[in-house]
Amino acid sequence: MTRTDHAPLRIEDAVNELCPWSGKPISADSLTLYNGAVVGFCNPDCRDKFERALNHFEGALQARRAASAGVNE
Repeated sequence: MTRTDHAPLRIEDAVNELCPWSGKPISADSLTLYNGAVVGFCNPDCRDKFERALNHFEGALQARRAASAGVNE
C-alpha cells in the first residue's frame, strides 16, 4: 500500500526495524501505512499478507457490528 497520491513511504519513517512475520530486517520496497504509521516488512509478500489479514479482520468486525445493531435481521 505505497502511497501514490503523496510522497512515497520511507524506510527511515518505519516504526519497526524487523518484519513482524519473519523477524528479518525490513526492506524499503515492503512498507505500508497502518493507523497513520509506516510499518515495514522484509518483502512484499509479508506486507501483502499483513494487509490481507487486516482486511479480513476489518470485514469480520464490520459484520459483527452490523449484526449487533440489528442490520442483518
